[in-house]
Amino acid sequence: MPICRTVRTSAARARSTGRTLGAVVLAGALLAACGSGSSDSSDEAGGKVTLTVDLFGAFGYKEAGLYAEYEKLNPGVKIKQSDTEDEADYWKSLQTRLAGGGGLADVQGVEVGRIASVTQQQSDKFEDLKRYGADKLKNEFAEAKWSAATTKDGKILGLGTDVGPEAMCYRTDLFKKAGLPTDRAELAQKWATWEGYLDLGEQYMEKAPAKSAWIDSVGSLYSIMIGQEKERYYDASGELIYENNPAVKSAWDTSVEAAESGLSAKLDQWSPQWNQAFAAGSFATIPCPAWMLGYVKGQAGDAGQGKWDIAKLPGGAGNWGGSYLSVPRAAEHKEEAYELIKWLTAPAQQAKLFEKQGNFPSSTGAIEQVADAKDPYFSGAPIGQIFGEAAKAAPVQVLGVHDANVAQQITNALSEVERKGTAPGKAWSNAKKGVANTIG
Repeated sequence: MPICRTVRTSAARARSTGRTLGAVVLAGALLAACGSGSSDSSDEAGGKVTLTVDLFGAFGYKEAGLYAEYEKLNPGVKIKQSDTEDEADYWKSLQTRLAGGGGLADVQGVEVGRIASVTQQQSDKFEDLKRYGADKLKNEFAEAKWSAATTKDGKILGLGTDVGPEAMCYRTDLFKKAGLPTDRAELAQKWATWEGYLDLGEQYMEKAPAKSAWIDSVGSLYSIMIGQEKERYYDASGELIYENNPAVKSAWDTSVEAAESGLSAKLDQWSPQWNQAFAAGSFATIPCPAWMLGYVKGQAGDAGQGKWDIAKLPGGAGNWGGSYLSVPRAAEHKEEAYELIKWLTAPAQQAKLFEKQGNFPSSTGAIEQVADAKDPYFSGAPIGQIFGEAAKAAPVQVLGVHDANVAQQITNALSEVERKGTAPGKAWSNAKKGVANTIG
């Protein structure tokens, strides 16, 4: 789930039997936030190994029953998970523990915006999974997903979980009240471009129900737009280019226009107010990478079933989010940890997690299995087709060592524009200062 989102977003893997997934029930409630870091990882009486797993956001393994299934298949293993809701807080804590060498879990999640930092700057802190045979798994994953976690000298530092193909989620009941069409194919035509999306938003606001805006936040608009670009903050040589990148400027300008046009509900993503707004109908659309589906259901609840639908994204395909599972060098049970992440990221588990949570697989085998999936919660939307086509068409993104940090500073600046009325030029200057202070 941001990448988490910003980026939260990361998903689980489900091992499957090769059956085609039919109607999919997305049962994703957010994992409760608790302290990051590992719990007691010592072996228990009776020879049982306790594997600690430290994650952020809502990977969904526990909710999908995957931990219980693995423990049943491996009676000598018990799994204990800790979780931090905010990925930025999680990453900060992980850096502290990596530097000190203590308090690390057997398995640590890594968001896609951080994976370049791991491969380029911290390869000595994580196990080379090739030691355990991970190189034999290469053909099971999409090439872009696999290569991002591989160092230049061939070390494999993580196994891919989900990816974040993008779409647009919308409230059909609110659209009807505002006199807008609700058919997903018709909407995809009307908002084929981001200009068309903003135009439709202005139409919505003319007749919008009370206390309802067109979009949740301009930060989410920026994040989904920048996910459509190959080069964003760094170029292929590793040079920081965001200040002069036309793609960043376009996403920024469009987001500022949405803020100044009054289309935003002015909600900071992942805040308590944002969570409550899903059920309250405070916004009619939300940019929706695949991992967001479980989040929507978790916040909107049973009352939201049938009120939501999904359409293709304006402006073309893109990717927002996705994660990896890695084993720190300081892990207590390295080999057992590898066996667990190998199982969790296998095609069957990735397909099962998509069925339960909506996290789109990075496993090529799992992608084939979910092609015909539909989701009754989202009005029977053909999510396998929508997200599958987006995943195939999304650009292979250039990842830099501080991607997540740059993105965070820019979305913080956009929040200043929409919530405080800060002039866009001043906010952009603040973003650049924030980047400089963060990455040095």
